[in-house]
Amino acid sequence: MSDVYVIAGFSVQDALVAVMVGVSASDERMTTKELLSIARMVETLPVFEGYDRGRMETVSRTVFDLFTEEDGLEALFGLVRSALPAPFYETAYALACDVAAADGHAFQAELLFLRELRYELDVSRLTAAAIELGSRARHRRLPAE
Repeated sequence: MSDVYVIAGFSVQDALVAVMVGVSASDERMTTKELLSIARMVETLPVFEGYDRGRMETVSRTVFDLFTEEDGLEALFGLVRSALPAPFYETAYALACDVAAADGHAFQAELLFLRELRYELDVSRLTAAAIELGSRARHRRLPAE
């Protein structure tokens, strides 16, 4: 067994960061806009109040390490599910959608990650559609002139 599983568990905030990093890394193209979006949300959203931002590097490294393992995505979702109380499932999905939308284009791998996350966290299709619509609306760009 590798040392990937060193972190025995995530806090609620760690799990939310892991989901955001996971969707960004899922397409193997972590864009500057996605990274800035993650940092901005951790800095400003109430759910991250009191969060030790130094943990972001450890959580990110764990996500990257898990993505190199055969069953790493399932392990990541297991860590996330064990850390998140059910009321935060929709929050996790919303944060992941915002990261995916941050650079103006959701790649296929990101969409697959979101679909699997929705399934793993039991977010209903109707709720997911509303969250996705909100993310699209927040990240809409003006057309080029």
